[in-house]
Amino acid sequence: MSTERTLGVGVLGLHEGRTLLVALNHVIPPPVGPTTGSATRAPHARAVAGCDLSADKIAGARRDCPELFYTQDYAELLARPDVEIVAIYTPDQFHGDHIVQAFEAGKDVICTKPLVNSVADARRVLEAGRRSGRKLLVGQSTRFFESFQRQRRAFEADEVGAVEFLEAHYIHRMDWYYEKSAWVAESTDWVYLGLSHPLDLARWYLGRIDEVFAYGAQSALAKEYGARSFDIYTVSLKAADGRIARVLGHYGLHELPSARNCIELVLYGSDGTSLAQYHDMRFSYTRPDGAEVAEDMLYSKRGYYFNNEVHGMHYGEFGNYAEYFAQALLTGVEYSPGLEEGLETFCLMEAVRRSAQTGQPVKAAPLLAEIGL
Repeated sequence: MSTERTLGVGVLGLHEGRTLLVALNHVIPPPVGPTTGSATRAPHARAVAGCDLSADKIAGARRDCPELFYTQDYAELLARPDVEIVAIYTPDQFHGDHIVQAFEAGKDVICTKPLVNSVADARRVLEAGRRSGRKLLVGQSTRFFESFQRQRRAFEADEVGAVEFLEAHYIHRMDWYYEKSAWVAESTDWVYLGLSHPLDLARWYLGRIDEVFAYGAQSALAKEYGARSFDIYTVSLKAADGRIARVLGHYGLHELPSARNCIELVLYGSDGTSLAQYHDMRFSYTRPDGAEVAEDMLYSKRGYYFNNEVHGMHYGEFGNYAEYFAQALLTGVEYSPGLEEGLETFCLMEAVRRSAQTGQPVKAAPLLAEIGL
């Protein structure tokens, strides 16, 4: 297929999803984006429509992107022929229904993480994807942030050798998140929310995970908001090939951002070590001679990723994965994380949740079989 055309994107859920509309529609503040040489983040994806049950959220999105079509009716969004990709940013417990409806309407899908948060929805989504033949990309935003992209390029160029061990964390105080999305206290688990980032990073480098052993606890903040799940996790992972990793998450702490970034991934390789960080945009690594090098892209890339000179949220990452997915659809090339990989990561998250609840190691294979993988 020709890559001259663009694909129309309709966004469902205009709280976080409003960011994607802005990322796709607005000219990038200088300097121009990292690789395209274009004034747009996604030359092959364009925002065409937005949908939300809230009239106030529609009004807010319309102020940013007045030229688009808006509706409170998801069926009306799905009926539009100019919507070729549906991008879903609704609360976690609705992802399954919304993905299945999009597949059945003949649309390809971007779904924010977590893809689903129940075994029943995982099974339904997999069946619908196989039945319809439609494609899905999981919007794992951390993979598409500059420092983690830079780390991946170095890994694929064999600059660290074989990854022998990795550690990843996401630590971030979340009182603001409870305030904006009160449903998180009762309707999901922090393993699907914050911990989905470092677990996905581990899965990205290690492949299928065989077994997890997790401990969980609740912070004072979680208790204050009446959260039903743990919001502190420490997880040991064993991959199918025997490699091991450690993942940490804490969502009620007082942060120390100048010392530890909220998301970090360290790859310990046979030929070197590398570290990627977020919110800062640093990539650090060891050269073959043992010298340490630090690359800081924040000042050159902040207009692209944050849309201004302060740390905004996800404009660059969302634009990056929309462009990546659009190009994959137009050219037929492989992409990641797709539907089946996303559901493998769901099984990993569910294994962590079960292990933390029981205090016992949990194998991934029975979960994979349970959903049909």
